[in-house]
Amino acid sequence: MKSIAKILVPVLVAVVFLAGGIALADHHAVKVAKKDGVGSYLTDIKGMTLYFFKKDAPGKSACEGECVAKWPVYFVETVAAKDGLDAGSFGTITRGDGKKQTTYKGMPLYFFAGDKAPGDTNGQGIKDVWYAVSP
Repeated sequence: MKSIAKILVPVLVAVVFLAGGIALADHHAVKVAKKDGVGSYLTDIKGMTLYFFKKDAPGKSACEGECVAKWPVYFVETVAAKDGLDAGSFGTITRGDGKKQTTYKGMPLYFFAGDKAPGDTNGQGIKDVWYAVSP
């Protein structure tokens, strides 16, 4: 009986660890959605739209202070790219305020506070500087 326990315990630990890793990967996933008038665009795993700011530069965010209240920063440690996206296109920057932010092809990613439900794209085209990120 003890020899069976010696085999089963490590196997069960491995299964729990792997299941947790899979759940974690899905929790950090970015996927592609499609909508008339917007086309294909990136979302987080919950379906919340990811945006870019035209005033940003590759690797640098220009959205500070009150801007971040309306356009919350998107950050995950490691992106699990879905729907044919290349995980190598995602990175991380350290913002001027010291916080981390996920990037896509060098451009910082944001949510829009006006999006309340998955599939909302209420930030699309605001002031001609905010756009849903196209893959």
